[in-house]
Amino acid sequence: MKLNELKDNPGAKKARTRVGRGEGSGKGKTCGSGQKGQKARTGVSLNGYEGGQNPLYQRLPKRGFSNVMFRKRYTELNLGQIQAAVDAKTFDPAKTVSRQSLIDAGLLKKNAKDLKLLGKGDLKTPLNFEVSKASKTALDAVEKLNGKIKIL
Repeated sequence: MKLNELKDNPGAKKARTRVGRGEGSGKGKTCGSGQKGQKARTGVSLNGYEGGQNPLYQRLPKRGFSNVMFRKRYTELNLGQIQAAVDAKTFDPAKTVSRQSLIDAGLLKKNAKDLKLLGKGDLKTPLNFEVSKASKTALDAVEKLNGKIKIL
């Protein structure tokens, strides 16, 4: 068998239906959209619409609280990721580990906001951190190696 002899199994590739190409095609005139009305037109947005009846999403009770406007979004970083960067020599252990130094080292994206330090992974190098938040396990792991965490 050669590359130029390869072909699909019979019936594996089916041509798409070309609508609006005459009555004889079976998909002419209304092109399978029925007749008239909003649903026969393009750009129909009837999700959840129940014909004047109160829709389900309005009938159900609303509960809880959503703090979308003022919520803080943290960029999470594990101790293991920082140690891997130190081992790979992409991050200098003499520097303070801050948001900007991690962006410069390529560990974070430029649009990273507040930084939260998590304790997953092993840290072998004593480092100084400047972060917005840190977990209890991360605090313990850094202080065990005589490192410092400054919470901004």
